[in-house]
Amino acid sequence: MTQAQLSPTLSLPQTSTHKRGYDYDLVIVGGGIVGLTLASALKDSGLSVLLIEAKVESAAVAKGQAYAVHMLSALIYQGIGIWDKILPNIEIYRQVRLSDADHPTVVEWQTSDIGTKDLGYVAEHQALLHPLQEFVKDCHNVTYLCPAEVINIHYHQDMVMIDIKVAGEMRRVRCKLVVAADGSRSPIRQAAGITTKGWKYWQSCIVAFVKPEKSHNNTAYEKFWHSGPFAILPLRGNRCRIVWTAPHEEAKALCALDNEQFLAELQARYGNQMGKLELLGDRFIFQVQLMQSDRYVLHRLALVGDAAHNCHPVGGQGLNLGIRDVATLAQVLQEAHEKGEDIGNIKTLKRYERWRKQENLTILGFTDLLDRVFSNNILPVVIVRRIGLWVMRHVPFLKVFALKLMIGLKGKTPKLALR
Repeated sequence: MTQAQLSPTLSLPQTSTHKRGYDYDLVIVGGGIVGLTLASALKDSGLSVLLIEAKVESAAVAKGQAYAVHMLSALIYQGIGIWDKILPNIEIYRQVRLSDADHPTVVEWQTSDIGTKDLGYVAEHQALLHPLQEFVKDCHNVTYLCPAEVINIHYHQDMVMIDIKVAGEMRRVRCKLVVAADGSRSPIRQAAGITTKGWKYWQSCIVAFVKPEKSHNNTAYEKFWHSGPFAILPLRGNRCRIVWTAPHEEAKALCALDNEQFLAELQARYGNQMGKLELLGDRFIFQVQLMQSDRYVLHRLALVGDAAHNCHPVGGQGLNLGIRDVATLAQVLQEAHEKGEDIGNIKTLKRYERWRKQENLTILGFTDLLDRVFSNNILPVVIVRRIGLWVMRHVPFLKVFALKLMIGLKGKTPKLALR
């Protein structure tokens, strides 16, 4: 068994790191897509990594979650060397259509707008998770423990000591750095006393899979209604994932409808461009929130992904922000290691925070503004936003700028995406 295979036992590697008093250079808590991506990005870093995941099957797996994968995320996965394993199992979209309810002005983005073959991708959870799990099996510097539970973390000036429960036994490991990739309710963040700012929206999201009568033509839709955004994401097998945002009580009422009634309401929002719709499987509901951690780092601790921030699902930014986080952190850690610097030192970790915190805040603010401007029926706001859509449609510079911002091609690019 290689170190990177899922294992209920913990065998400490006899590396130079171990001989210096550490069992690993860093421990990643959270073996979801973001945690796995970070471990994969560190494959050739020279750093020894322990990746800990508490659950064999996550809620995202159970619910068949799906994500928009933006261009920068695809470039990062290409740089890691895993994209060719992901691409065959996900869907490509080459056109995006943005509209305000049933108003006739529609902003369309094509691949020709930015000179690329594709505009983006849509991946179901397992289509990302499984290739990443397989990839880390070939990362000889990574030990992957699942299931395993972090019981206590003790931060010291020169190291971190972590108590882990594995197969009913307690083990203690020593490392230079802990990375929290354990989700929006991050126990690691809370235990470290890092506070957050943000709010829960007045809206909830309904997510479901549908199969349209006609082809989705590799087109993604973002339709803004006064009650909230409505997104249609194309999937393999001519299926689509819908993300329907509505005020809490309305969303609950919609979920309580039988399938026939729900499809009738859905068809009115969806439109007739793909013919009749067939509902596939269950539908799920979740509340929408915005959150930004006051700090992304402390001495010997770094937050990534949902542990650091959450945003409104409009534009499909959430997972992509996490992927950019880990590409940035991997670069910072590898460069520090090559220079002989302490990867857990606060001065080192601040480089990551300065890079990502402001960029994430920009996207959080942008998605919040979109939701608030479009999710209302106030006449002056309606007039202004429809003028804005008309201007965006007819001014190429603004149109391209908005697209590049949303797919990650604005801002500083991690080295992984430049390979």
